[in-house]
Amino acid sequence: MTKQQAKAETEKRPPSFSQTIKEELAEQFGTARHCQIAELAALISFCGSVIVRENGKIAFAAESENLLAIRKICSLIRRAYHIVPETGISMSGEKHRNRICTAVVPDSEPASRILMGVKYLSRGGVVRETELPVSAVLLRSSCCRRAFLRGAFLAAGSVNDPSRSYHLEIVCAGEDKAQQVQEMMRSFSIEARIVVRKGTYVVYVKESDGISDFFNLTGAHQGLMQMENIRILHGISGSVNRSVNCETANLAKTVEASVEQIRCIETIRDTIGLSELSPPLRQMAEVRLENPDAPLKDLGALLDPPVGKSGVNHRLRRLKQIAEDIRSGN
Repeated sequence: MTKQQAKAETEKRPPSFSQTIKEELAEQFGTARHCQIAELAALISFCGSVIVRENGKIAFAAESENLLAIRKICSLIRRAYHIVPETGISMSGEKHRNRICTAVVPDSEPASRILMGVKYLSRGGVVRETELPVSAVLLRSSCCRRAFLRGAFLAAGSVNDPSRSYHLEIVCAGEDKAQQVQEMMRSFSIEARIVVRKGTYVVYVKESDGISDFFNLTGAHQGLMQMENIRILHGISGSVNRSVNCETANLAKTVEASVEQIRCIETIRDTIGLSELSPPLRQMAEVRLENPDAPLKDLGALLDPPVGKSGVNHRLRRLKQIAEDIRSGN
């Protein structure tokens, strides 16, 4: 397969579940300006940087392999500040296989307005590093916390296909940032945990209910419906499996009991003979030998006169006791 064929084959593949969720979130915008700024602050926290030039002028830049995150940053800046960033795409890494998307605001005055709005630059010109968590001032209301989580997931999150396993995570460069994401999730009763993986801090959710709540909070409603459909199918499949397993276990017990009953009757027949039994027990023994697979209810209907299930069970227990007495020498 040539490189062109491989590229065409890759483009034909449907997007992953995680990519589908991000595409949906990329189209979700808070109606209030403060929510847009909260989401922008989250995206800048994960993708952005403050550039201080030698002359003290400020510039802003954001870069990511995730084109959706960079597009969202540009859209939010245009909506909240009416500023259009400069964008570009470059290739890096071994044989230039990694695509790096960038958004830059090179002029100091608009860059400063943006950075002051997201609280990474004070009015006195003091810069807060973007490695630090987002300012708590921007996250006071629940709508802003929802927007923050949407931006954090869009920038650094992923989620497994729910048909395989339940796992959502957001990768953070520092512990403080991870704790902030965890705190935001827990403010909506989503049980999130933190694990250290390869020098990064990963906030993750493994419960399906928590992942569903996260989708609902951040606005991934189509993804939520898709996940709920899969959960329903899993529930039906599990119910069917439990029912089949129960029926199989009951059938196994019935077969095992029937085999034991026949062994007992054969023991009696081959020692003292069935003729030594009382007429009801002899008839019961003969009917069971003739119908080894029949359930107790059907056996009772074959007797003359017919006997109920409890009566059949009683007679079979008597036959078993006689066989055990014979085996023990009594």
